[in-house]
Amino acid sequence: MASQARARKLADRVREIVAETLEHRIKDPRLGFVTITDARVTADLRDATVFYTVLGEDEERASTAAALESAKGVLRTEVGRQTGIKHTPSLTFVLDALPDNARHLDDLLRAAAESDAAVHARAAGAAYAGDADPYRHRGDDEAEPGEQPSDGQPSDGQPGRDQLGGEHPGGTP
Repeated sequence: MASQARARKLADRVREIVAETLEHRIKDPRLGFVTITDARVTADLRDATVFYTVLGEDEERASTAAALESAKGVLRTEVGRQTGIKHTPSLTFVLDALPDNARHLDDLLRAAAESDAAVHARAAGAAYAGDADPYRHRGDDEAEPGEQPSDGQPSDGQPGRDQLGGEHPGGTP
């Protein structure tokens, strides 16, 4: 087993070699606008998975996949020649789903932004359910009915009675 750093370096080198070879040596008319996005090599350095994207519709993607499969031998030979390792990894080409995922995320973000804008538009004309400022401030000395004022006496003027009509312990009847 090779170290992860060596596998990563080999994967980067495979990606570069495949991209360069596709650009300069492979003259297959079925190849569309292909971009090699990533390559991964197994820990034993025997298999390499090459991820690619194609600009275009499903028809161009299918023809590019067929062209890559037919050019697999030439590409593997070139990888073996330029890397100089004992065993050249076998190549597997996988269509990268990154552009589709990015498009889906963009659609979700756009829908969230539209929803936020609609909520903001509704909130712009809305009024408070209660007072504009529901909190008490230091200057508010007036007690609400049924509340204890700051001197400790009930606000209804009847000493000794609690809010339920009962008597306080030690209060006068």
